[in-house]
Amino acid sequence: MKIGLYFGTFNPIHVGHLTIANHLAEHSDLDQVWFVVTPLSPFKKKSSLLDNYQRLEMVHLATKDYDKLRPSDIEFGLKQPNYTIDTLAYLFEKYPNYEFALIMGEDNLKSFHKWKNYELILENHNIYVYPRLSKGKVDTQFNDHPKITKVNAPIMELSSTFIRNEIKNKKNVRPILPEHVWQFIDEMNFYR
Repeated sequence: MKIGLYFGTFNPIHVGHLTIANHLAEHSDLDQVWFVVTPLSPFKKKSSLLDNYQRLEMVHLATKDYDKLRPSDIEFGLKQPNYTIDTLAYLFEKYPNYEFALIMGEDNLKSFHKWKNYELILENHNIYVYPRLSKGKVDTQFNDHPKITKVNAPIMELSSTFIRNEIKNKKNVRPILPEHVWQFIDEMNFYR
């Protein structure tokens, strides 16, 4: 089984995340896409994050009607901050018969050369890159790389930061959140 790993804090998960993941599940050789809920990214401050399990619950709610999309709490038990190379090593041990690939936005590919052991990741895993509008250039070593596939997915310029700010400012964000996620956020009074 070939699994695409879509890492993120998902604070909150929104229709942009679902659109990209579903597109990859339907239009690539991936059998499933796992939303890997990251407890603490080396590049983000923890203070703005909801509790790990609240974010995981939102991913559960968002993906429950999609057969090929799954939530994953695999990083919750790993040493923090989590680095992708460590998570991949753990997954390889836990699921030796699965093949794992990474899913990332083009903006992340531009800084991929700064990731811990990125060469080892590229050596052992395919990377699916979806388009993002962002400044800067992709490092030339990643152009036409045999392990990197640029996916013709819809460009989704929607961010969790934008959604949190809109909720804080009492704006209606219901159309850009999965219905169950919106209900959960509203009931729990998150981001206000």
